[in-house]
Amino acid sequence: MSNNTNDLEQLLAVLPPRLRSELVKQGNVDDLVEIVLDLGRVPTARYSQGEIVLSQSEVQGEEIDQVVKQIGSFGADNRAGIERTLHRISAIRNRSGQIVGLTCRVGRAITGTVDIVRDLIETNQSVLIMGKPGVGKTTILRETARILSDQLLRRVVIVDTSNEIAGDGDIPHPAIGKSRRMQVPHPDDQHKIMIEAVENHMPEVIVIDEMGTILEAEAARTIAERGVQLIATAHGNTLQNLMFNPTLNDLVGGIQSVTLGDDEARRRGTQKSILERKAPPTFEIVIEIVKRGEMVVHTDVRQAVDDILKGRLPQTQVRQQQEDGEIVIKEQKQPLADKTDFEVEQKKPAPTLPLRVFVLGLTKKFFKQAAQEIGLAYQLTEDVQKADLMMVQKKYYAKRGKRIRQAETEGVPLYVVKNNTQDDVSNCFLNLANLSLLD
Repeated sequence: MSNNTNDLEQLLAVLPPRLRSELVKQGNVDDLVEIVLDLGRVPTARYSQGEIVLSQSEVQGEEIDQVVKQIGSFGADNRAGIERTLHRISAIRNRSGQIVGLTCRVGRAITGTVDIVRDLIETNQSVLIMGKPGVGKTTILRETARILSDQLLRRVVIVDTSNEIAGDGDIPHPAIGKSRRMQVPHPDDQHKIMIEAVENHMPEVIVIDEMGTILEAEAARTIAERGVQLIATAHGNTLQNLMFNPTLNDLVGGIQSVTLGDDEARRRGTQKSILERKAPPTFEIVIEIVKRGEMVVHTDVRQAVDDILKGRLPQTQVRQQQEDGEIVIKEQKQPLADKTDFEVEQKKPAPTLPLRVFVLGLTKKFFKQAAQEIGLAYQLTEDVQKADLMMVQKKYYAKRGKRIRQAETEGVPLYVVKNNTQDDVSNCFLNLANLSLLD
């Protein structure tokens, strides 16, 4: 069973006194997830099973300023912490840069969370962990680093972009054991620090949180090719999500369209254009966290990706940890769309509702012809939050502007188009159709 160490008193100490006393009065602090303070709104406390209003009095600017003065400085990602704790404070700013909202998230060092997948961590294979926000991905990373460094005596380096794994300040939190921690000056530099860690510090294992860019995916492949074990988390909920994400699908081998000859197509019983895995996966194992204590595991990512692209059901393990600590493992096949969903069709019917596309750096008139070619109903939108997907020219993506970062934060799929030409836009739409995202 797990043990919980959270240094909660230090987080409560930075809160306004009226909120601190109300939290203590409410009790159940061990179940506290975060405190939300927005200027001009009532303060709320969020628990794993819901939320409560801490006071009917609105949050004042002075109270927000009081909290900010007691914590570390905010980085480029608008995150700060409390030194030598795992708590995270994230800021919301107005157009002038002033802080008008705070999310004070409780960080916990929970031992025992890795027991359910410890046998996989010990294999020396690279492991990718996925799941919704708040299901405990970072907690598992932290505990994994401790076990590998303290119990298995491996050289572990943590690339800690937001100081979320090892806590704020220059001295890492004891929860990571003997692992070494490299801080990242700016979130955009994460891929550089990943490579620097390998070149300068001879790690056997590198631990990374929140991989989300092409550059980080490329760095991960470079590291894996040098024989270093990677333990990382990535944006997305399932292996199929990752396969359909052109920004990150290289982590599981990438996907390419292949045109078969007439004889080969007849032999396979498929159309001439099919999708295949492009390269060996960077991560041999993928863990999907369904909820705390329950995971779906792909122990052979290479085979799983190939099966999905061929319309087969990938073999998976469902692992559950019971309340008494017993771990139950069941082999099963996951439901999957029919095989034809993963083959290229000459023309697909238009969706019932128009696909909402946010365009960046591309000529909008190219979209009309591209959509007509595959029978796609689409609608351009200026709001990233309302978009079903974003299509962006490669040179704009490389600049990592505000819209790109917003799309990644909101979970909007990103599709990078190499050049601003009719052919490249049409090919991007066709690839989307191949991946069944437009059904």
